[in-house]
Amino acid sequence: MSQTDPRDLVDLPSDGGPEHPAVVAHRTRRAQDVQLRIADTITAFAGSMVFVYLHAAVFAVWMLFAEHKPWPTLTLVVSLEAIFLSAFVMIGQNRQAAFQQDKANHDFIAQEQELQRNTELTRLTHELATEIHDRILGDAG
Repeated sequence: MSQTDPRDLVDLPSDGGPEHPAVVAHRTRRAQDVQLRIADTITAFAGSMVFVYLHAAVFAVWMLFAEHKPWPTLTLVVSLEAIFLSAFVMIGQNRQAAFQQDKANHDFIAQEQELQRNTELTRLTHELATEIHDRILGDAG
């Protein structure tokens, strides 16, 4: 069974066009950090149906065949696993929040630059319109 990595759906544009600079920078930073790559791999696996099926099978075998009274040990294992998985969920949320902030910062800067360009173009257009108006009225007078 082939799985699609959710990051592939986010990072790669569907039309094959250029990527958002914040996406490229985010992916580059994550690829350079071994700990983040490990966390991404674990998070991707823990968020898959394979993870669910594997746990259902392991716990069923454990409860039916491995121990006569599995509940105390099973409760301990499941609780510890929940602690670690919640940490990976928070890592994923922090990663997403950092990405959204990076993208928002980039977009803000791009919009501010666009506003400055538009303001300058509007000023130049006004100057040209005023000059044309003065020349036309000056020639008519």
